[in-house]
Amino acid sequence: MALSTHVPDLAALEVLLGVAQEGSLNSVARAVGVSQQAVSARIRAMEAQTGVTLVHRSPRGSRLTAEGVVIAEWAARLLGVAAEMDAGIAALRADRRDRLRVSASLTIAEQLLPGWLSSFRAARRPGSAAPEILLTAINTTTVIAHVTEGTADLGFTEGPQRPAGLHGRVVGHDRLAVVVTPGHPWARRRRPVGAAELAATPLVSREGGSGTLDTLTAALAAVLGRGTPQVVPALSLPTTAAVRSAALAGTAPAVISELAVEDDLATGRLVTVRTPELDLRRTLRVIWDGAATPPSGVARDLIAHITRRDQPGRTRRPASGAQPATGTGNPRRSAA
Repeated sequence: MALSTHVPDLAALEVLLGVAQEGSLNSVARAVGVSQQAVSARIRAMEAQTGVTLVHRSPRGSRLTAEGVVIAEWAARLLGVAAEMDAGIAALRADRRDRLRVSASLTIAEQLLPGWLSSFRAARRPGSAAPEILLTAINTTTVIAHVTEGTADLGFTEGPQRPAGLHGRVVGHDRLAVVVTPGHPWARRRRPVGAAELAATPLVSREGGSGTLDTLTAALAAVLGRGTPQVVPALSLPTTAAVRSAALAGTAPAVISELAVEDDLATGRLVTVRTPELDLRRTLRVIWDGAATPPSGVARDLIAHITRRDQPGRTRRPASGAQPATGTGNPRRSAA
């Protein structure tokens, strides 16, 4: 409910409470660091605002009227609550400086954030306390929900989704690959796998709501048209690590970020299948709620660190039959 114009502000109530406690306008003036005339003017303005005489002045000093005593009692309770609120706000500010809740999609959480957070801690000034960073690894859809609901201060997403109502910044790119074991027929064939054949093949992939599945679905739709059915997956798994394990076991062709299988491709444990019809590149974003600029404190410092740090790529030895990476840039290099 809206207050009437007769309610004084907190600063005026502090002056009134000071008169009740000190019994002298001079003492109040010294306490708040203003002149006695300024205190008198503040009292007169409060009396005009409330329509009530608050202070009785005499040569022996100043004392509250009966009405002034009642209002001072209310003011004491109100100022007590305001002090609690002030302390609570200070605690929230300190918490934002010292603690950060991060939700991240699986590829970013497993492949990139450990390095980013490690270098962030190392880059802090000597002697400064390291912030507490609480990381939750989930799929992209749930990351967006966490940030929207306020249970995460920052979110990291991958894939085509641009969350409505949230702000964000690009922090990098990666690319999905279709991979198989060296003994799979696709590893030996000369011609590439087309979009229609891939859509008709049971694959190992992430679950619905993940950036991996969203990117694959969008890439197939761009070639085959929206609404084109995809065959039921061979396995739908909740983590990138589980997809990699299933791929290494030879369960079925798998769709996974190249970042997660770099070593497997380099050693030949897995082979990339050529799919030139599909654009499987992904944008990696950090997202937040509120103002257009990132939240102050640890959140803003972390984003600045990620977007400005040098993240050189590693030279990758192509595995036998692997599809060379062309035109995708360095997936580990961040972009503002």
